[in-house]
Amino acid sequence: MLERVTSGDVPGVAVVKASGRRIEHGASAGKADLASGRSTSTATAHLWFSMTKIVTATAVMQLAERGALQLDDRVDRLVEEFPKPRDGWPEVKVRHLLSHSSGLANPIPVSWVHPVERQGRDPRDFATDLLRKHDKLRFPAGSRAVYSNLGYIALGELIGTASGQRYENYVTNEILTPLSMSRTGFGYEKLGADVATGYQRRLHPMTPLFRLLLPKGIVGEKQGRFLAFNRFLVDGPAYGGLVGSAMDAARFMAVHLNEGEFDGGRRLLSSESVRAMQTIQASGRKLEAGFGWFRRGREGSRNKAHLEHLGGGGGFWNMMRIYPERGVGVLAMGNATSYDHEAVARAALGSR
Repeated sequence: MLERVTSGDVPGVAVVKASGRRIEHGASAGKADLASGRSTSTATAHLWFSMTKIVTATAVMQLAERGALQLDDRVDRLVEEFPKPRDGWPEVKVRHLLSHSSGLANPIPVSWVHPVERQGRDPRDFATDLLRKHDKLRFPAGSRAVYSNLGYIALGELIGTASGQRYENYVTNEILTPLSMSRTGFGYEKLGADVATGYQRRLHPMTPLFRLLLPKGIVGEKQGRFLAFNRFLVDGPAYGGLVGSAMDAARFMAVHLNEGEFDGGRRLLSSESVRAMQTIQASGRKLEAGFGWFRRGREGSRNKAHLEHLGGGGGFWNMMRIYPERGVGVLAMGNATSYDHEAVARAALGSR
């Protein structure tokens, strides 16, 4: 079924279905790398891009449970560069960043990447520069949900302040390692050769823009109908910097299907925190947002059965989707900038 769904749209895709804490089904189809013919598997590492935000939100909720911060803390007291609200507007709180309702701008992030062989921007400097450049809030905090990558970059700085360690170190120590996500991290060093090459369809309106806007060294060679990307990493790790496998991501997803528990009763989050993350906190014209999780749609999603987080950029498109009432989740990772992930989800939900 996956072969039919993905034929021609994406070189390779890996899909995992979870039920509660149990990984119920894993499948893959196609190629991780067209030049070598290497196949995709559920262990193949992909760039997560914005799917990282669910991990960032989980880290914030952990710190709130531990008393290192409060969801009603003012953000500007934890991140000093954060924009001040206009007179008469409410203060921006941590909960507003989590639910994309802070009023922050959402600058286009297409150039926020660097080739793997070059050093990226220091995350602290990167966040500071962006917050100073986009120093005007667009609407009163909490009044509506409007997606903002910059809000999650600010959360990365907040996590560093509250935890006393770099965002990447906190996530590795408190989330990835406890969940045995050994094929996921913020770089390629421990991943070996089983890493997907990202691809963009050559005959697509976005292709000339990638050539124009991406830093030198990222756009690679032609591969049939596709244009390959050389390995790169994302600047601003808290909004989209993870690299890892579908099976690892499914382990993380299963925690959110099982009220925060994993591996026979060990706990990553309290059930109260998991429920709060899955509760819609703010709504807008295109988004209904919980703490990390969201639904897309105009003033109320047409499908309230699921919550999700998508993650995509040059060469990759991913989906982490949960159906809380059914206790089921679907994880898909593919190495093309876009493909029919809805068809992949339908195929996975129909699998046994």
